[in-house]
Amino acid sequence: MHRFVLVAKKTAASLGCKGPGVCPSGRKDMALRCAASLAAGRQPRCPRLRRSAREGTVRWNSAAKASAVKINEKASREKILTLESMNPQVKAVEYAVRGPIVLKAGEIENELRKGIKKPFTEVIKANIGDAHAMGQRPITFLRQVVALCTYPNLLDSPSFPEDAKKRARRILQGCGGNSLGSYSASQGINCIREDVASYIERRDGGVPADPDNIYLTTGASDGISTILKILISGGGKSRTGVMIPIPQYPLYSAVISELDAIQVNYYLDEENCWALDVNELRRSLNEAKTYCNPKVLCIINPGNPTGQVQNRKCIEDVIHFAWEEKLFLMADEVYQDNVYSEGCQFHSFKKILYEMGPEYYNNVELASFHSTSKGYMGECGYRGGYMEVINLHPEIKGQLLKLLSVRICPPVSGQAAMDVVVNPPIPGEESYSQFIKEKESVLKNLAEKAKLTEDMFNKVPGIHCNPLQGAMYAFPQIFIPSKAIEEAKAHKMAPDMLYCIKLLEETGICVVPGSGFGQKQGSYHFRMTILPPVEKLKILLEKVKDFHIKFLEKYA
Repeated sequence: MHRFVLVAKKTAASLGCKGPGVCPSGRKDMALRCAASLAAGRQPRCPRLRRSAREGTVRWNSAAKASAVKINEKASREKILTLESMNPQVKAVEYAVRGPIVLKAGEIENELRKGIKKPFTEVIKANIGDAHAMGQRPITFLRQVVALCTYPNLLDSPSFPEDAKKRARRILQGCGGNSLGSYSASQGINCIREDVASYIERRDGGVPADPDNIYLTTGASDGISTILKILISGGGKSRTGVMIPIPQYPLYSAVISELDAIQVNYYLDEENCWALDVNELRRSLNEAKTYCNPKVLCIINPGNPTGQVQNRKCIEDVIHFAWEEKLFLMADEVYQDNVYSEGCQFHSFKKILYEMGPEYYNNVELASFHSTSKGYMGECGYRGGYMEVINLHPEIKGQLLKLLSVRICPPVSGQAAMDVVVNPPIPGEESYSQFIKEKESVLKNLAEKAKLTEDMFNKVPGIHCNPLQGAMYAFPQIFIPSKAIEEAKAHKMAPDMLYCIKLLEETGICVVPGSGFGQKQGSYHFRMTILPPVEKLKILLEKVKDFHIKFLEKYA
C-alpha cells in the first residue's frame, strides 16, 4: 500500500498538481484521489483529468498500474461459501426430473429463439408431469372458487355460480381478516382440514378421519420431506434407513441425501408389471440391518415412474410386513384419481389398514399424502396438498407441529385449491354437470393416451413398455447396444443418459433417463409423461420410434 501511495504521488505531480495534496483546480487531496481512481480503472473526480482521460492525454506508468492491480487483488478476498466448504449433504442431492437433461433442453430452446437451425422447431418437454404446461385446461369450478377467494368483490358478480360463492365464503371466513393474504394456522385452515377429513371418509367408505390428523402442505413433497425429517436419527449402524422402491420418484433419494439418512432400495418386479413383492421387501430389510436401522417404508401407489396400481392383497401384505417389522409407513397416493386399466382400482392404505382390524389399525403408524398437482386437476403451481398422519405418539405430534410452524404455513391459495379438490360440486348443485363433464373428459383422455403410448412403444424393436395402469408416465425399457454403452463410459455418463441426450439433440424431445430413478443393473429405461395432447403425443411417439431405430443401426 505504501508503494502505491508513493507512485500515486509521483503520477499526481506528473498530471500538473501544485503540491503533494493539491491538484491544478486548487482542491486539497484531490490529486491522490484522482491518481487512485485512474489506477483502479475508475473515472477521476477532477473535471480536468476526466477530460484528459477522454482525450487520451493521461498516461499511467507501469508501476502505478501494477500497484493498482495488486491492491484490487487483495481487496477481493476468498469466498466463504465454496464447493469445498458447502454442506456436503446438499451437494450430494440429485433430482433427475429437473437435472442436466432439462438444463440442456433449456439451452436448445434459447438457441431456437436466436434462430439457430435445428432438425426440429420446438423442444417438447416430456420430462415432468406438468399438465397445464402441456395444454390441459383448468377445471372451471376450481378456478372460480380460487378467483372468488382472491378477489372477494367478485362475490357480488352474477357471472359466478352460487355453489362456488358458498365455498369461497366459507374459506374466507376461516382466513384472518377474511383475506387469502393472511397467514393461516401452521396446520392449515381449520374448515379445509374438516373438508379433507370428510373427503377421506367418503373415499374410504365411512372409515373415520379426524381433522386433527390432517396437515395441509405445500404440495405433497413438503409433507414427505417433513415426515422424513422428523423420522431421521442416530449415527453409524443406528442411522435411520429409509426403504424406497426402485424405480423411485427422485424426491425420495434427494431428501434422504439432504438429511444424511441411509437409502435402502427394494426393487419392483418389472417382469410382473412392476409388482411389489413382500419377499423382496424382506430381502432388502434384512440386508439393510447389517449397516443401518431401517424404520421407514415408502410406497408410491399408483406408481411413479412405473404406473402400476397395487391390488388389495399386495397392500395387505405390505401393511402386515410393516406391522411385523415395526416400520413407519409412508403412502404417496397423489395419483389416486389416475387409474386407467380395466380391473385396476385404487385402494388407500388407510382404508385397508382399518379393515385389517384394530391390532393393525391402532398400531401401524401411517402418513398418507395427496396433492392438487396430479389427478384430473393438474394444478401444480398452486402447491396445494395434505397429509393424514395416524397413530403418532402424542409428544411427537407436538414436535411435528413445532416443525411445521417454522415454515409459518402452506400457501393459502393452495389450501383453497385443495379444498375444491376434496369438496367438489355434488349432484343437484349448479356447477355439478359442468364439473363432472370436465373431470371425466380429462381422465378419459389420459386413459386413451396411456393405451396409445403402451401400444406404440411395444411396436418398436428394442423397446418394451409395461401396461400403464395409472399415474401419468411411461417407463419403457430400451435396448442399448454395447458400442453405445462404451461411448457413454468414455463420456463418463450413464448409457441411458447418452441415449436421452442424443434423443433431445436430434428430435427436440426431452425425457428423463431411467438412471435418475434407479433401475436394475444392466437394464436401461427413460421416463416420459403422457400429458401432451393426443396429436402431439402421436408425433412424439413416432419421433422416438424413428430415433430408436436409427440409434440401433448406428451402434449395431
